[in-house]
Amino acid sequence: MKLLALDSSGLVASVAIVTEEAVLAEYTVNYKKTHSQTLLPMLDEIVKMLGMDLPEVDGIAVSAGPGSFTGLRIGSATAKGLGLALEKPIIPIPTLEGLAYNLQGYEGLICPMMDARRNQVYTGLYEFEQDKLINIHNQKAIAVEEIIDEINQMGRNVIYLGDGATIYHSIIREKTKVNYSLAPIHMNRQRAASIGALGLVYMKEGKVEASEDHAPIYLRVSQAERERAEKLKAE
Repeated sequence: MKLLALDSSGLVASVAIVTEEAVLAEYTVNYKKTHSQTLLPMLDEIVKMLGMDLPEVDGIAVSAGPGSFTGLRIGSATAKGLGLALEKPIIPIPTLEGLAYNLQGYEGLICPMMDARRNQVYTGLYEFEQDKLINIHNQKAIAVEEIIDEINQMGRNVIYLGDGATIYHSIIREKTKVNYSLAPIHMNRQRAASIGALGLVYMKEGKVEASEDHAPIYLRVSQAERERAEKLKAE
């Protein structure tokens, strides 16, 4: 089985081709670039380097959200367009599950955090049992202090990762009462290879959808929608 994997849920843009045996190629950029300008050229580059044709893939795994509204829309539209053109299924991967999968083999709680602004993070709690990712708390948008309180109550070692863990490290350091660590730099951001690896697992479990049915997972409304609602309420 061979999958194309995409992640543009945050500042990171990442594309990969994975099989059950190896990551054949991965192109990741963590810089202030517009995903709409980079994602398809990155994909084109790795396909050329591999000398393969895109119809060879069995499906398209994509980071489905939460995350940046613009980034998710770009990733979703790219996956959807390719899926329709190639007649391939889409494997939607919750962004935080994909982040947690970076740390396969870690013994303890895994807490990915993405900055959601307005003093909140997109986060969840995960662990591995015999290399299987276990969802302890579903992904949600909450204050940093709230997820740390949940971790403290569980009384277990935890590792934090994601841009939210970097941005709110001072709060993590002050509030976390259990032993904690931060993921190393090569594992602490979104990676399409992890989306693809988890996509292989989910595809075997039948967690796929038709391309025309795919839509991002936003968790909350966009800033523009919030401002419009507040304006209508004021009127």
